[in-house]
Amino acid sequence: MRYLGLLNLGMLAALCAAPVCAQVTLDEVVRRAGERYAGVQVSIEQASLAAAAVQQARLAYLPRGDFYAQANLATRNNVYGMLMPNRVIAPISGPPSATNAGTNVFGTAVGFLINWEPLDMGQRKAHIATMDAGQKRAVWGVARTRLEVEATAADAFLTCLAADETVARARAGVERAASLEKIVEAQAKAGLRPEADLARARAERVMAEAQVIQAEHAARLGRIAVAQYAGGTWQDVKPVAPFVARRAELPDPGGAISLHPALQEQSAALNEAELRRHEARIAWRPRFQTDTALYARGIDSGPNIYNWGIGLSVLFPVLDLPHIRARRQEEMHRAQGETARLRKLTTDLDAEMERARAGVDTAIRMAATTPPQLEAARAAQSQAVARYQAGLANMVDVADTQRLLLQAEIDDGLAKLNVWRAHLGVAIAAGDLGPFLERTKR
Repeated sequence: MRYLGLLNLGMLAALCAAPVCAQVTLDEVVRRAGERYAGVQVSIEQASLAAAAVQQARLAYLPRGDFYAQANLATRNNVYGMLMPNRVIAPISGPPSATNAGTNVFGTAVGFLINWEPLDMGQRKAHIATMDAGQKRAVWGVARTRLEVEATAADAFLTCLAADETVARARAGVERAASLEKIVEAQAKAGLRPEADLARARAERVMAEAQVIQAEHAARLGRIAVAQYAGGTWQDVKPVAPFVARRAELPDPGGAISLHPALQEQSAALNEAELRRHEARIAWRPRFQTDTALYARGIDSGPNIYNWGIGLSVLFPVLDLPHIRARRQEEMHRAQGETARLRKLTTDLDAEMERARAGVDTAIRMAATTPPQLEAARAAQSQAVARYQAGLANMVDVADTQRLLLQAEIDDGLAKLNVWRAHLGVAIAAGDLGPFLERTKR
């Protein structure tokens, strides 16, 4: 699989600003779709976010230092007793005061505190591993999104080719219908054929023209889809595909389904869930923290009375054990769910691959039937027109053979293209468009 790097915003803006060429190849459409489509950029930013989260988790090992300075004006009254920690009542130091006076004192303080957690019994390492697994999952998410976008763009390109082929065959049908109308009109004016035949011939021509309109509508929709993913406007999309004239002989991907980005993404999600489960299992372990403080205070002057201290703290979440157990259960079920999703995805991708291979076999067999079918339809149409001019056939026979010829021409024109489309389905099921695209460039 091709390397899937992360695009920066400047590169993306430059790509979006470039106009679409008048003629585009399949490989170019796929490349532009993978680079330009906004959905891919969303996945890229999510992967970048996950990478930043990993870096933040790694930096948690570094010590934390805080500098603090304060100046205040307050009363000096103080009492005995304990005051529980809170965010409302400010603490006061010094001996208790016998009086309750409204006098005040100016105080200053400055200090520096370094906090470091040198030992956490593997909890920080487990958290980093979890964040790293999340980043890998996000990167595979980018690959999956890009594959989906590129596959959709490639299918839209082939749809354009099919629609163009149908338009060309339908226009040829209009020309035959118009030619037949002239023949019938001449015979009707000569009194050799009834006016009903001329009305039927005109109706067949109008129906052929309506089929051209429908085919042109499908071609326009295909171009709109290509422009949606590759950029530009639908009027600029002019697909070029010389590879369609060749046989689409591609190697069988075999067991390459294991490299499918969606499967890799789900495997990464399962690994992340297992690491979260491990992280929950060791959450009860104690954490050790060191504190180094240096501060000074002053009354009616600058901070001139200093103190320093070094301490070691141990935090053991004894009463958090029920919450930790609940978290373990939660992560266990999360991991089991990801395991089930992985099994389901594997089964679905296997079935998709088998359907794609069946599509290739059917397309190849159908492509072998269209040349004799087209030859027979042409012979039948030519004979029907000749018999009609000789007065040996009616208008219904001629109209039926013309419709049969038009359908045979469309089927023959799309037969080889359908083989390539079927091989595209195999490449999508395998999760790698690279070999398919390389074959189209030869």
